[in-house]
Amino acid sequence: MKFANPLEWRIASRYLRARSDNGFLSFIALIGVLGVAIGVAVLLVVLGVMNGFERELKDRILSVAAHATISGIDGPLPDWQALAARVAGEPGVLAVAPYIEERALLAHGERVSGVLVRGVRPEQEAAVGSLAEHVRGGQLEDLAAGGYRVLLGKALAAELRVKVGDSVVLAAPHGTATPAGVVPRVRRLLVVGTLDSGLYEFDRNVALIALDDAARVFRTGSGVTGLRLRLADPFAAGRTVHRIAVDLGGGFYISDWTREHANFFRSIATTKSIMFVLLLLVMGVAAFNIVATLMMMVREKQSDIAILRTLGVTPASLIGVFVLQGTAIGLLGTLAGLGLGLLIAANLPVLVHALEALLGTTLVDPRVYLLDELPAVVTAADALRICGTAFVLACLSTLYPAVKAARTQPAEALRHE
Repeated sequence: MKFANPLEWRIASRYLRARSDNGFLSFIALIGVLGVAIGVAVLLVVLGVMNGFERELKDRILSVAAHATISGIDGPLPDWQALAARVAGEPGVLAVAPYIEERALLAHGERVSGVLVRGVRPEQEAAVGSLAEHVRGGQLEDLAAGGYRVLLGKALAAELRVKVGDSVVLAAPHGTATPAGVVPRVRRLLVVGTLDSGLYEFDRNVALIALDDAARVFRTGSGVTGLRLRLADPFAAGRTVHRIAVDLGGGFYISDWTREHANFFRSIATTKSIMFVLLLLVMGVAAFNIVATLMMMVREKQSDIAILRTLGVTPASLIGVFVLQGTAIGLLGTLAGLGLGLLIAANLPVLVHALEALLGTTLVDPRVYLLDELPAVVTAADALRICGTAFVLACLSTLYPAVKAARTQPAEALRHE
């Protein structure tokens, strides 16, 4: 059965265009196109936001977090220099840096906040991550041993209302025993810069000081909490750090960035699947819209269809006419939705900021979404899947109206003409 002969094309295109005395048919055809376009655009933007959120979250986590860590099970690692040398010689390890990490309190005036204090060596820390790129108002090398200086996360500095040049008081969790009781160990620190990673959880909770200063404040002696590793393949961090721990003989606590943030990426993957299924309902509405459009065309053109039948046009050709109409509506809607979706996704941050300014509210709160802006990345695979699904639904939605038109009885249709 052949659906695309010149006669069918001419009739289908004529039915899609409005006559000078009746613009209704072209209007409902336009509504069908818009329905498909909106469904495709919404799916593209929503899945693009999920993709962008996942990619941005990965990039920002990897810029501030170690690919993997090796730490002591029962306390600090005493002979960490020799251990670091062995780890650095393992295949797949690009850099190793020691760190000391403890929970503590930071106070400025009447404001107090619990923080994660991390002691680092600037030159080694810069080798395992990109923290140096996120320092504002100073530099990572300002954390000189014995200077008792601190880099605060941007959100933490805002919470404590401090700026570069101010002092904060650090209270260590383990106090010093005196005749008057246990007195918390405190140390005044000079703020030499802030950290602006764009990852709210990090910027709100982390304070960096020199490794030697952290050792004195938290009394770890010559030991460190653990080693931070930079790996050649961060996406194989779990397997790599496990192999390294086995090669070292075990007795260590190991972790990697995928394990520490597994819930984030698992929730994103689940949300993407759910959103795709739910938003297919929009496409379903668009498909029903095409069915309604073609059914109205069939009713409007019933006398024309009857005349065509009397002139020898076969039912198969009539089916082809209305299938071509629906296919054209689906194709135009899919292409329009693809263009609209890509345009919105490319300018989404600007559109969100403009909408926030217009409404006077915050749509993307970093305390909720972990990021301070809404990125969108539309992949070719997603675009192909969405456009293909929309086009197939549009084509399937033409079958019932086309069959209905083909079953028109000429005598019955022309009885009242």
